[in-house]
Amino acid sequence: MVAERYAFPHKHLLGIEPLSPRDITAILNQAAAFEEVCERPEIKIVPALRKRVVVNLFFENSTRTRNSFEIAQKRLSAEIINFDADTSSLKKGETLIDTAMNLQAMHPDLIIMRHSAPGAHALLARHMQASIVNAGDGAHEHPTQALLDAYTLQKKFGRIEGLKIAIVGDIRHSRVVRSNLWLLTKMGAKVTLVGPPTLLPKEMKATWPDVEFTSDFEAVIPQQDAIMMLRVQFERGTGGFIPGQGEYIRFFQLNRERMKMAKPDVAVLHPGPINRGLEITSEVADGPNNLILDQVTNGVPVRMAVMYLLCNPHGETVP
Repeated sequence: MVAERYAFPHKHLLGIEPLSPRDITAILNQAAAFEEVCERPEIKIVPALRKRVVVNLFFENSTRTRNSFEIAQKRLSAEIINFDADTSSLKKGETLIDTAMNLQAMHPDLIIMRHSAPGAHALLARHMQASIVNAGDGAHEHPTQALLDAYTLQKKFGRIEGLKIAIVGDIRHSRVVRSNLWLLTKMGAKVTLVGPPTLLPKEMKATWPDVEFTSDFEAVIPQQDAIMMLRVQFERGTGGFIPGQGEYIRFFQLNRERMKMAKPDVAVLHPGPINRGLEITSEVADGPNNLILDQVTNGVPVRMAVMYLLCNPHGETVP
């Protein structure tokens, strides 16, 4: 398969909000082309980013995202620099901008960054010539996660438009939710957000008026094509917004009993890491409806596609 030739109009991927449906489609199409590379029995490498320098700049812990980006970079033949914030001059008081400008002096082509501060990537983009990819900024956005979620759903159902998708749990603190809301609504899906009232921010209703907000999980389960469960983010203060874990489990856990209410082919997703026994039980997380490891697998070709399109904005294609 060869991806459709498309002049990608963006220098950075800071979030899903600036992308058009055609931009999103171009990324998903390019990911499909790169998936064939990832599935080769032997040499899973193409020279698409040969002699390009990519810096991985992670200020927050990460397993799936960081390793996925690194594998994607190796499969594109890029030169990789892994920046360790714990051993850098940031520990000596150097500012983020000074760190970035020093990196810029080394002429990287791409910087993949995860940071706890919302908007940190936009700040960097104003000062750097390299393309910036947001690998997660606080509770703001996580664009490549939304893209791989969309790719996973498209592979499962053959479409995104018209799908009914419930996103359940810690809505307030989730950057995954915000990126998925932008993407899924742009692509014509019907989204329902489910969670305790304290974790359903009222201000989100103004931004996404067509999205349904509810605390009655069981009432919406039968209509959904996909259910995406979210991790309860205690490190961001979620514990102060819920009465207790027992109460949360009672109303919002996806378990065997609630799966009986769902469509037989409902897709179960989770961006990880999973709190087994809290938002989802192991029998559901490991059950026949789960696409959780598919999401992880699909993250590699999707991130390959993002980096390739940012470095080749004139639409060259790779078989």
